[in-house]
Parts: sequence; structure tokens; C-alpha cells
Amino acid sequence: MRTVNTVLGPIATEELGIVAIHEHIGYGMPGSELDSQWWKTPEQRYAETVPKLRAFHDYGGGTFVDATGICNGRDIDYYKSLSAKTGVHIVACTGFVGGDTALAHFARAGVDYLAEVFVHELTVGIGGTGSKAGVIKVGVSRGGRMTELDKKIYRAAARAACHTGAPIMTHLAIDAEPAIEIFHDEGLPLHRVIFGHADDGFNAERTRDRWIAELGGRVGFDTFGYETELADPPFWARPRQERLEHFLGFLGAGFLDQAIAGVDANCSPLGWPGVKGHTVNYLFEDLIPDLRAAGVDEATITRLFETNPADFLTVQTP
Repeated sequence: MRTVNTVLGPIATEELGIVAIHEHIGYGMPGSELDSQWWKTPEQRYAETVPKLRAFHDYGGGTFVDATGICNGRDIDYYKSLSAKTGVHIVACTGFVGGDTALAHFARAGVDYLAEVFVHELTVGIGGTGSKAGVIKVGVSRGGRMTELDKKIYRAAARAACHTGAPIMTHLAIDAEPAIEIFHDEGLPLHRVIFGHADDGFNAERTRDRWIAELGGRVGFDTFGYETELADPPFWARPRQERLEHFLGFLGAGFLDQAIAGVDANCSPLGWPGVKGHTVNYLFEDLIPDLRAAGVDEATITRLFETNPADFLTVQTP
């Protein structure tokens, strides 16, 4: 049986349903829990998050992949409670959003140690929760170029992925050349990697999405909903139609098998106000309707939000 690790235990791949592939229950930079301006009680976090996940479930959503790495507010016991309360499968990750979010203990560690941490969280569990991670997160640090620490984390992630059969998702798809070199060097097939945020407004012009796909990598168009049309758009916003046309062009170029779509929602932001007017349910309220209006058929929609994510998340026998 093909399986995926969720915070409440492994489930059959066929049970995933519609997948929100790159999202956050609550993301913040290291230390944000100490910032009194944005500190939230557990009750406030629940009040923000539960209605969004319940609506996601009511719309037909099955699985929420939390891409919040180590040091960024990951809380597995909280995720377990949310999953039980809302009926949404939650997949947690190991790894780091980027080298610049790794605290000194990890930043000073070697590749072998980091790989051991990732493998432990994928095969034994995260902390004392008993819940196994289902995906490995890596990322390009601020500045737009992979740092030496980023490269060390990518190499550790590749080794852990090869050892466990878990997939990798990246924060940003820019500067993909050194990442791909590392993955090739470690013997990791690129179809086990999503190169994420290929559509964000700040980096899209520097992202070689079709080149990545030609090499076999998966490409995440996963910042849908961060639009310049919002009342207070973030710096990575992009005009709604422009982003949609970028995605449709990628599909039209023959890369459906490599395409993954998501919205990078943050249910209850930690240490910052978040982006008002944007939730995981953009997936159902705007993105899927926009795709249908553009002539995308139901088989393709199923492929994008069910088949491709399920194939990616399935633990592959090493």
C-alpha cells in the first residue's frame, strides 16, 4: 500500500483527496514567539485557524501540507489537535525554510548531523509527539542566491530523501542550478522535488521553471492569491491575471505532469500581521474557478490538485 505520513499517522495515498500543497498553519521567524506586539494566545490561534480549516474541509479539501520548517513555529501537538477537530489531514515537514532561519545549533552542524535529524523526524518522529514528518523543506536564503549553509542543508535533505523515500519541497525556485547539481550528486531523482514559488511576483522573472521541468523537476506555482489587487499587497504580490497566464502557459507547454499549484496560506501568522484577505480557501473560492473559466477541464484540475500531489507525497521505497 502506498502511504503518506500525516501528523495523526500514515494514511493510504488514495485518502489524501484535494491537497493544499504548500501552506502554513502558523509561520514566523525564529524568536517571533517572544515578540509581544504579535504574540497570540493558543485560544486566539485556534479562533483564527479552525474556521479556515473547517471551511477547507467543507469545500472538499482533504489534505493540508504544512511547509513550516524547524525554528519557524512548527507545533506538532497543535497540528494533531487541529486535524482531529476539523477532519483535515495535516502533513508536517522536517527541514528549514532557508538557511537564514536555522538557529546556530543547526547552522553550525555538519551535513551528516542534519541528515540524521531529518531521517529521525521522517522515520521515528518529531520530538516526543510520535508524529512523523511527511516531507523535507529546504530553501534559498534572503538575497536570492544559495548560501553555503543553504547548500549544506540541501545536501543533507537529499541524503535523507534517498534514505527514506520522502520528497523535498523548496522555498523559491531561483538559483536552481546549484540545487540541481547537489541533487544529482546525491543521486536524488528530480521528480522527488518541488521547486516552489515559481510564480511569486518578486522572483518569477528569474525563475527557469520550464528548464527545471525539462530536467524532470516538479514546479510549484504556489503563491496564488497574493495579488496586487489586494488592499495592502505584500512585496511578492503579482497581478492576478498575469500569474494565471504564467501558469496556463506552463501547462500549455506540456508540463502538466510536473505542475503543482497552491496558495502559500498562513492561517495564523506568528510575529507579523500576515496578509489580510488571503486564506487557504482561495484555492476553492478563486483559483479553481479561474482555471475553469480559462477552459481547463476537470481531468486536468484533478491532476493538479489530487493526482500530482499524491504522487509527490507518497513515500517511495528507497
